[in-house]
Amino acid sequence: MQNFWKKFQSPRNLIIFESAARLGSFTRAAEELAIQQPSVSAAIRQLEDTLGTVLFVRAHRNVTLTAAGARLFAGVSRSLSGLEAAITATQELGRNLHVTLSTSSAFSYYWMMPRLSAFHTIHPKIDLRLQTSDRDVDLNVENISLGIRVGNGNWAGHEAAKIADEIIYPVAHPRVMQSARNLRSIPNLMNERLIHLEEPIRERPTWSDWFAHHDIPNRDIHAGLRLNDYALVLQAAVSGEGFAFGWDHIVRNLLERGLLLARKDWAWNTGRGVYLVWARDKPLSAQAIDVRDWIIGVSDFPNDQGRSSSI
Repeated sequence: MQNFWKKFQSPRNLIIFESAARLGSFTRAAEELAIQQPSVSAAIRQLEDTLGTVLFVRAHRNVTLTAAGARLFAGVSRSLSGLEAAITATQELGRNLHVTLSTSSAFSYYWMMPRLSAFHTIHPKIDLRLQTSDRDVDLNVENISLGIRVGNGNWAGHEAAKIADEIIYPVAHPRVMQSARNLRSIPNLMNERLIHLEEPIRERPTWSDWFAHHDIPNRDIHAGLRLNDYALVLQAAVSGEGFAFGWDHIVRNLLERGLLLARKDWAWNTGRGVYLVWARDKPLSAQAIDVRDWIIGVSDFPNDQGRSSSI
């Protein structure tokens, strides 16, 4: 950057050069930039003197780029376009023109996506952006309005509203469910091919935990397919790869469409919940409040019991 400053003490000359090169005219560049034509000519001469090369072939009514000018124009136009995009994005962040919801990929795919059309019908002017992450982001630090978390509802510096209980039961493709050898008792499920979720950061219940809840001994399950993203787990289950955990709030749509079958009679309510969270000390924009209230409103959890403010 120091070398750049030494070579181009006036970035203004580069902006003038870009306009003249793009328009093919010093006069039109002057009109676009609201300056006098002699100022354009002077800026181009200064730039050529600095670089030690001619950038334009001057004609009576227009100018054309030399080979050196074309090379410089390619770099300058690309850089200025990137700079303009960055400035625009920064301004949008400052004005909170969009609302970002941080979720797991599975929540985005299977909970939010089926509801987005209804959301846009009610709030057509809100730019809602879904950001998937394999970790729970710090909403006080990052420029994210809302997040989805699983836990007990207590996260320092955050407010939370429960949108679902964490309820887990086995799910599988109808063909896999119907061809299982004997599912009259829970222990027999250990004889089936199981799909394991092994998230690298978030702690999630395992098949061993599920069997332990049902008081099943010898529950160390090692065989089966192991994946590190729940969206992939569900895709594998839909493809007939075996039995997977079905988080109730996530798989309902897949069950309703007949893509999966469930053993809800073997459900495990872990005592935890699925929460919508937002930063306590960072005021939400009006749009973010609308998104928050809409998510709470469309959830099946009784909202008068779901809001936690003692966090």
